[in-house]
Amino acid sequence: MPALCNRRGRKRWRAQIKDDKGLVTALKWFGEGPKGGPEYRKAIAWEEETRKRLETEKTTIRTESLTVRKWANAYLKEVQRRRSKATYTDAKTAYKFLGMTFGAEFFVESLTPAEALRHLDLQNDERTGSAANNDRKNLARGWKWGMGFITGFPQVLNPFLTVERYPVNRKPRYVPPEEDYWKVMSVAEGQDKVLLTALFHLAARRGELFRLTWADVDFGNQRVRLGTKKTADGSMRYDWIPMTTELKMSLLWWWEHRQHKHSEFVFTVTGDYRFENQYEGEPFKTRQHFMEKICTRAGVKPFGFHAIRHLSAIILYHAGNSVAMIQAILRHENATTTERYLKRLGLDPERVKDAVKVFENREPGKVIAFPKNKTPDRVSFGG
Repeated sequence: MPALCNRRGRKRWRAQIKDDKGLVTALKWFGEGPKGGPEYRKAIAWEEETRKRLETEKTTIRTESLTVRKWANAYLKEVQRRRSKATYTDAKTAYKFLGMTFGAEFFVESLTPAEALRHLDLQNDERTGSAANNDRKNLARGWKWGMGFITGFPQVLNPFLTVERYPVNRKPRYVPPEEDYWKVMSVAEGQDKVLLTALFHLAARRGELFRLTWADVDFGNQRVRLGTKKTADGSMRYDWIPMTTELKMSLLWWWEHRQHKHSEFVFTVTGDYRFENQYEGEPFKTRQHFMEKICTRAGVKPFGFHAIRHLSAIILYHAGNSVAMIQAILRHENATTTERYLKRLGLDPERVKDAVKVFENREPGKVIAFPKNKTPDRVSFGG
């Protein structure tokens, strides 16, 4: 409100605008006169007009300065800070192609549902439906995050969620017959054989075993602790998995015969391997071409590390275990501990110990023949 103040020996009306911190951002003096008089009304009108103008300018500056580049940089920093490396890579790819479509200086406020559809249609046509769906997911997440944490971000319907998912013709994942796994095991030696045994008996992911330490191997209670970042917030989650007798004996043998007894990691690069940027005594970062080469030596169709996890799931399924039990062993649910996960599904942790016993005493002579080219319709093999 205007205030009557002394101004060069005269009582004049002072009109001013302050910001959120109480600092004066605009000021103007008017003539003298009573409250409610002409000069007072002029001061009131000026304050109202100036306040509206400044607010409009502020909004315009904030909105127009928000480009795809600034949005992408802010969100990718958040993803890199909180999510897994794979999630960061996916998000970065999504923004790269968004920038290729519209340009990095394109204003975010101009990303309407029609523009989102145009961009995703382009990804579907020039890349794949799966790529378009993946970009849709990451850009929608980025938009939701921007609405909550970027000042001046458009508070409108998420344009990427208005676009329906694209149909995807997925080729069935190749899962080797169990006899092929045993043929590979017959030519594997030393650490490689222990690694393949652990993959099979734990239904583990490759990365979970590459980061496995001896502190994660509990011989006394016959269990192994696996850690994964496949969680809702990208944080590391650890689950204790029962260890079969065969796996225990295999790991005990490796404990006695391992080359790098000073290392805390179970599986390490030795002098037998030659990798770029991987050094002897350190844990593996990758085992590129390993499975292809050992499958060729065994005379079987090549399959990867993750195919062994799928094979373990199929064996559990054909052994009569429930889908819920299989999910518990594969640790597909995220952001929970093993106990909370089992409780939510109404499962008894002791039954998990019984379930993994299906891997006990398995050998080439006890292979169960599964129907060819048929996978159980209730088992999820993702992740």
